[in-house]
Amino acid sequence: MDGQLQQYLPVLILLGVAVAFAAGNLVLSKLIGKRADTNPTKDTPYECGMPAEGEGAPRMSVKFYLVAMLFILFDIEVIFLFPWAVVYKDMLATNAPLIFGSMISFIGILLVGYIYAVKKNAFDWKR
Repeated sequence: MDGQLQQYLPVLILLGVAVAFAAGNLVLSKLIGKRADTNPTKDTPYECGMPAEGEGAPRMSVKFYLVAMLFILFDIEVIFLFPWAVVYKDMLATNAPLIFGSMISFIGILLVGYIYAVKKNAFDWKR
């Protein structure tokens, strides 16, 4: 067990160096950085020499985010199903009912999510 933990020591050192570097840059820029005088004219948004009109970014429809979340849901399903399907024959030799039952429960949970999305009209693209 001690040998396995020693394998992670370089990764932890690298993580510590990265965090120290980021924190050091922030602290140094705050300590020795030039303080800018704020000017309301210079702080206004600038685009092609013309004054800005309207909001900077238009509001996105909630439908866009719903479609993105559904895509992530089904994408993760495929990510988990693919390796399982690749080694399914090898797993059947060891403990078939447990392996098959765990995958059926996983698909069942996803099916509940799919039914919920259908009931909420998440797939109605015209709304």
